Amino acid sequence: MSELDIPIFKKSYDLYRAFYGYRLDVPRQDRYALWQQCENGLLAVIEDILYASQSGPREKLPMLEKASARLNILRVFVRLAKDVKAIDGKKYVAIEQDLDEIGRMLGGWIRSTKDR
Repeated sequence: MSELDIPIFKKSYDLYRAFYGYRLDVPRQDRYALWQQCENGLLAVIEDILYASQSGPREKLPMLEKASARLNILRVFVRLAKDVKAIDGKKYVAIEQDLDEIGRMLGGWIRSTKDR
């Protein structure tokens, strides 16, 4: 199984595709600051997931914990985007549901890595 078959990678990848589609709906003043931070944060999470999938047991846990921390920061930025009306409530709910699912998957991966 390749890292591209990992469900958490697929979910994160699909979320970025949605983020990319929302970009043009984000007001110009927010698109190149706050929204860009959100996109960069999500790309960093995807990168960490890929690195973790290819890492040995010793390196995997720190990489997963880093991804988890970045995901939490991303949640704050997405909430801020909703609060400043850069995205509407419907998009926020959809993004937040995906972030929650990715967080649960990441938490499970972290627990299973710690148990080894």
